[in-house]
Amino acid sequence: MIQLGKTIFSTELFTEKFTCDLSACQGACCVEGSSGAPLEEDELQILEDIYEDVKPYMRPEGIASVEKNGFYIVDQDGDHVTPLVNEEECAYVQFDKDGTAKCAIEQAHREGKVAWAKPISCHLYPIRIKALKDFDAINYHKWHICKPACECGAKMKMPVFRFCKSSLIRKYGEAYYQQMEEAYQIWLEQEGKS
Repeated sequence: MIQLGKTIFSTELFTEKFTCDLSACQGACCVEGSSGAPLEEDELQILEDIYEDVKPYMRPEGIASVEKNGFYIVDQDGDHVTPLVNEEECAYVQFDKDGTAKCAIEQAHREGKVAWAKPISCHLYPIRIKALKDFDAINYHKWHICKPACECGAKMKMPVFRFCKSSLIRKYGEAYYQQMEEAYQIWLEQEGKS
């Protein structure tokens, strides 16, 4: 583990390789799992505020789930998450012609309808953050559905933290990310991998 400011992160962010291969997994992370996408406290109001602008990008089943369950729900662990459709995919998912799951929020963002790209937990994946009393614990989340991403990342020699560069900057800022790059170089030297 490495401490950086008010975060402690696993060296797996350096050792593990990852690059999403959407053509291989078809967005399975938006469909599989026992719960919706984790949401931060400040994201709850955002979801409510942007819903009408995102709604045209959603499937009827997703709209029905949101209108029945709310913009977000509390899961079995007591966390705020996006609602699901039939206990499967996220309510905010749309599917393209080949069946690949994509985020309706992100699509609305790309087309300039909303300023918010998507929940930070989705943007950061495969990084997961646990907010503790004095610091954030940042870890790499391993999931069998991401085997193609691990294989692709290995071919590209892409460490997890570099794959997540834009989302880490979104969460913690540019200076934090630069410090993580510096920590990576120090770690490489210590491990004799430079």
